[in-house]
Amino acid sequence: MAEQFKVGDHVGWNSEAGQVSGHIIRVHTSAVDWHGYTHHATEKEPQYEIRSDKTSHVALHKGKALHLIDD
Repeated sequence: MAEQFKVGDHVGWNSEAGQVSGHIIRVHTSAVDWHGYTHHATEKEPQYEIRSDKTSHVALHKGKALHLIDD
């Protein structure tokens, strides 16, 4: 099972542009429509809404794509 994160956690992930980091602003535990696509989420495998530190872009990711960043 993927690591569980919480609102406020500083996390990083890989993107097409390289390493990205941001803060979790919301945790989704049920399916959510996001930019025309349904992202499936459950209590055991939530989707994390994250605001990028650099661009303020908001993205959704599963926990297995994320790693915690120590501040």
